[in-house]
Amino acid sequence: MTNAPEATCRPLHERPLWFLVMLGAAGAGLAAVRLADRGVPDGWTAVGLSLALAGAVSLHHVTTRVSADAYGVHTRTLLRRRSVAWGDIADVRVLLTYAHTSRAHESRRVGLALRDGHRLRLPLPRSWSPDDPDFDAKLDALRALHRRHGRPESSDLPVISHRTAGGGWAGALALCALLLVAAGVAAWFVPNAASDEQAWRSARPCTAGTPAVSRDDCLTTARAVIARTDANRPKQRSWLYFTDSRPLHRLEVSPEAARDFRSGDHVELTVWRGQVMKVTGAGHSWHEHITTARSLAVVAALLALAAGYPAAKVLVRLRGRRLPDDEVLPSALPFAGALAGTALWLLPLCYLDPTAPLSSPAQITWAAAGSLLTLALLMGAWRATRVRTPEEADAAGRPEEAEAGGAAEQPEQGEVFLSARFLESTDFNPHGFGTHIALGDGAPAVTPGPGRFAARRIPVERLTVRTVRRARGSDGDTVPRSWHIAELDDAGTPIRLAAAPADLTRIVRALGSART
Repeated sequence: MTNAPEATCRPLHERPLWFLVMLGAAGAGLAAVRLADRGVPDGWTAVGLSLALAGAVSLHHVTTRVSADAYGVHTRTLLRRRSVAWGDIADVRVLLTYAHTSRAHESRRVGLALRDGHRLRLPLPRSWSPDDPDFDAKLDALRALHRRHGRPESSDLPVISHRTAGGGWAGALALCALLLVAAGVAAWFVPNAASDEQAWRSARPCTAGTPAVSRDDCLTTARAVIARTDANRPKQRSWLYFTDSRPLHRLEVSPEAARDFRSGDHVELTVWRGQVMKVTGAGHSWHEHITTARSLAVVAALLALAAGYPAAKVLVRLRGRRLPDDEVLPSALPFAGALAGTALWLLPLCYLDPTAPLSSPAQITWAAAGSLLTLALLMGAWRATRVRTPEEADAAGRPEEAEAGGAAEQPEQGEVFLSARFLESTDFNPHGFGTHIALGDGAPAVTPGPGRFAARRIPVERLTVRTVRRARGSDGDTVPRSWHIAELDDAGTPIRLAAAPADLTRIVRALGSART
């Protein structure tokens, strides 16, 4: 299909989609007839409108077309048509999203990177499997037409995912804003919760001389007899029902309280501000939960700290905005460690005095020391998430004596096992079994662990290092974000070796030394 003069992408399962379109038309007719007959919507009207909505969505999908010819890429949907010339397209790329953590549940689409900086996501082709020959064939056809009639900026296929620099950050920014708003709302309720908590603790029983306007703030009691109980599961409501619905019909309680009380029990109800706060019986009691200011302050602090992680992801993307779109960004987990360290001193401070956390010299000292700790952790996270190029990693791992004297590389002294993986299956790495590379005390070898068990010698005489680069989206999610990739030539077959930057430098030098 790569030599075809044009490519056409149509939706799969067109017959079921057309059936849904006809069903939606019938549903629209049903809804119109019922409204004309009765004048008011009913159940059949709702059914008809639901079918009509499903038919409209199916009509949008079944009329979608994507075609490519010598002039460019043409898309057609129900409401819009668009054409992009090959000369305006910088790259044809794959957009990868995951429904689950496993690569077996991934969605692949085709995207176009335009020379003016804009990006276009094609509605077709689309695949929900990492192994889809039809999707791969159509993608190859689009890339072949682009190479023939356009000027691709890269020879490799860029793969854009949530790990790469070209992934979006709007979702992380929206989540950060949502968590900050929730934290602000929780913090806004802290003074009211503190006031209510103090009022409940200081409330006293009402007396005959208590004014009517103040009876809501004092405690009144009422006697009742339990008619029956309804104890449900923890995630469902449990109830106490009272005889003759006096003083009320029923009261929601915890499942444990509903199981403790029995039908016919004489109980006393304590009422405060028009709400039953306590039920006391013979040997059993139940208290209404009071939201404390401490709990709200801790929740507000937790939400604010949780907002820091999506903010850190946005920051990492902004730092890597100059990288190619398919290069993998560093992980934001070091910032999560800084947020966890901040929680160790911020949460106790909010819990001890939620309304005035800086009201004493001891609290001020605690906050100052904690702030210094957070600053140190953030500086460490900033350094850990910096983008290191292969050249910087090579310079950091080069022995000082070799730099100064220019002496030949010395072989490894003693045996070491470095965590590294060949990403392709070869005769010395069948089925990708190797997880480590053994250096020293013999020829370099691939091993399934930190040991010589089942080791296979690496044929260094036929390997040539072409380049060392940072990880890309096409290398897969099994490669850690901080690792680098060495592209090797294995007697004419390109293979990739992934390892941590310092380890990869040692391995490449050992391979070169063993070959010479």
